[in-house]
Amino acid sequence: MKFVYSDKYEIDLGIHVFPTVKYRLIKEKLLNENLAKEEDFIEPSKPDIEDIRLVHTQEYLDDLLNLRWTSRTIRSELPLNWEIVEAYLLAASGTILTLKIALEEKIGFHIGGGFHHAFPDHAEGFCYINDIAVGIRKLQKEGLIKKAAVIDCDLHQGNGTAKIFQKDESVFTFSIHQENLYPIKEESDWDIGLLDFTGDDVYLQHLKEAVPKIIETHKPELIVYVAGADPYKNDQLGLLRLTKEGLIERDKIVIKNALANEIPVGVVLGGGYALDVMDTVEIHFNTAKVCLELLKEKKGKINE
Repeated sequence: MKFVYSDKYEIDLGIHVFPTVKYRLIKEKLLNENLAKEEDFIEPSKPDIEDIRLVHTQEYLDDLLNLRWTSRTIRSELPLNWEIVEAYLLAASGTILTLKIALEEKIGFHIGGGFHHAFPDHAEGFCYINDIAVGIRKLQKEGLIKKAAVIDCDLHQGNGTAKIFQKDESVFTFSIHQENLYPIKEESDWDIGLLDFTGDDVYLQHLKEAVPKIIETHKPELIVYVAGADPYKNDQLGLLRLTKEGLIERDKIVIKNALANEIPVGVVLGGGYALDVMDTVEIHFNTAKVCLELLKEKKGKINE
């Protein structure tokens, strides 16, 4: 399985809850655990600003690219410098590449991306560029897909993604998240807002019912899976209290249903803010491991 990754994703945010070091640590763990070789990691190409314009407005991009601290950029809750902007632009290019790999190889895995709070006209919640939307729009523009679904299992609702695709029947947006928490909610095609301290059982039951219905009713040609690590019980920003074992089951539900229905799936990481960064790394690593195992199992059945 190929992993899309760039060293440039690790950026200096100063004292900040968002641990961009996780990207490098995930790669190192995949190598150390012999689940990947160096040649399995693919560097995304330099981003094409025209691809970003498929989603984001001229006014917002003008502020962002010129590093202007305005009402459109300030809501990111991040510093604003070229290293950071470049990383977000590159992540959008990385998600485009991830989704194209998924179309060819069943699963594409981005060690990055999932910046679902970015709106067309402004940044929000650690997100400058909505790479999910850029990736989908790029593939639609090139005629590679017509219909997609976003299955967002981050702790927080994917409000930017929901807003971008509202009233667009070609893209089904689904978000399962902690309800009494940031952000101000937008309307996805299907939202499941969960109470604090929900835990594994209720969460997984909702997901077991939802994913097959999404596939059956919308019939997407591609699924973008936002595999946030932040529903974890020791996350600093949330109270859903899922265990690592529960998060593995979450991954299996999404990936198994996609593969069983011959739907390519592109995985992006989204958030993760555990007190111990190595917990976040392990959760994302486990998602990659689930993908590898299920892809191997799928190919084994094809060869029988």
